[in-house]
Amino acid sequence: MERSPASFTRSARLTRPVEYRRVFAEAGRSTSRALTVLTAPNGLSYPRLGLAISKKAASRAVVRNRIKRIVRESFRHRQGELGGWDIVVMAKASAATATRQALRAELEEHWNRLKRRPCVPSSR
Repeated sequence: MERSPASFTRSARLTRPVEYRRVFAEAGRSTSRALTVLTAPNGLSYPRLGLAISKKAASRAVVRNRIKRIVRESFRHRQGELGGWDIVVMAKASAATATRQALRAELEEHWNRLKRRPCVPSSR
């Protein structure tokens, strides 16, 4: 399937609970001040993103949605470089007060770490 680098289609998302459970079970973990990124090889040629932004991390829906928008936008721009990973981004409480620039910088660091890891397909 040919992908536009600027798109974020349904196939680029984790949509089913079983997909999230697999990432949580097989996860490689990358943490920073405001975010935790869990990754697992997906056996595909493209990455898929899932978001887990809890009320504990950001009690107001407006704040949770802002964090999600920032993560989706960063992923959308970098997905062509990331390879075959399933990625779940979780927010910590400090994400609620972090600036857009701080969250973007943390995400860039996570994406760079992920690019350096070899992707070994899982036997889903």
